[in-house]
Formats: sequence, C-alpha cells, structure tokens
Amino acid sequence: MKPQKESVSVTFMLLGVTFCVCLILANLLATKQFQVGPLNLTTGVLVFPISYVVNDCITEVWGYRRAKLVIWTGFAMNFAFVTLAFLADLIPGAPYWTNQEGFHALFGLAPRVAMASFAAFLVGSFLNAYVMSRMKIRCKGERFSLRAILSTIAGEVSDSIIFFPIALGGIVPYDNLLLMMVSQVVVKTLYEIVVLPVTIRAVRWLKRSEGVDVFDEGISYNII
Repeated sequence: MKPQKESVSVTFMLLGVTFCVCLILANLLATKQFQVGPLNLTTGVLVFPISYVVNDCITEVWGYRRAKLVIWTGFAMNFAFVTLAFLADLIPGAPYWTNQEGFHALFGLAPRVAMASFAAFLVGSFLNAYVMSRMKIRCKGERFSLRAILSTIAGEVSDSIIFFPIALGGIVPYDNLLLMMVSQVVVKTLYEIVVLPVTIRAVRWLKRSEGVDVFDEGISYNII
C-alpha cells in the first residue's frame, strides 16, 4: 500500500498564491519612494504588510510547518522572478526599442539589493511565524490580536535591520537610513493594526471552514 500523500485545501493554496504575489509586487513597487511628513517610504508598503497578515493567518490556523512551506515557496518564486528579470534586463533591446532606461529602473535590481531583500524576507517571515506559533501555545490560543501585532513587530524590525544596512549602507546617510528603518516598521505595524478586524474575522472563518486549529506542541522550529 502506498503511503497517503499530504494534501492542502483550495483555501490554503489561494493564501499561498496571495503570499507569493505580494512578495513579487513589493519588489516592483519598492522602486518608487515617497514621503509622508517626516517618514520616508517606498510604495511597496502598500502590499508587503499583506504578506505578514497572510503569514499570521496560516500560522494561526495550520501551524508553523505549513507556514514554513509557504515561506519557502514565496522565496523560490521571488528568486525566480528576480533572476529572470535580471536576465531580461541584460538582453540588448531591439534598435527601435527606446525604453531600456525605464525597464532597467523597474527590473534591474542590483545584486546587493536582491541579497538584502532575500535575507531580510527569510529572517522576518520565519521570526514572525515563530513568535506567532510560540505565543499561541503560551496564550493557550487566546489573545490573537496581541500575538498578531507582536509577531509583526518582531518580523518587521528584523526585516528592516537586515535589509536597509545591506542594501543602502554607505549610499544613504546614516540618519536617513535609520529614519527609513523606523518609518517602515511604524507604518507596516499600523497597517497590521488597521486591518486587524478583518484578519480576526478571516482567521475565525478559516478555522470553521477548514476544521483546523493547530497548536505546534513539540515540533522542531528549524527552517529547513
């Protein structure tokens, strides 16, 4: 008898697709920067926090192991996108094509920035899932709002601490770099708080419809 293969639901698959799309969109939108008062931000802030909301939902309902699957899938899809975009940028354009500068600005992600993005994503996403999972056990499944906010803060802080110094260190003045790091954490955390009522309802619906509410008792939190 063949061992039964583990399957995933359509809902889980759609959340995984949403997670991957948000990561790729965040890379594209991050090429534009803007200011809100003293805050320096990229337009990636419009979509990137959604990946943390999805991460929270998956970890809360299906547990850390399923979150790990989605995180590595997102990493693979993002890596494939960045690699193919980089290769496309290297291909000489046709003589009649005059948009190379714009194409390069959008898709020509520098290796240094790409490395910073990948490292920050992995650390931030896994730390977010870990904090969410461990706090669920400690809180016995209660206080979802607190767990969602604290896990997001942990993930976003680590993401910013890794990404900005690697990607922009020596290019952007230290004071501006620090302001950008703080701005990103504050705005993305506020984003999480604003959409929290929707996240709470989504988690409740997922638990009812999927019939699942995993507690990660006795599991290994390795990332491989």
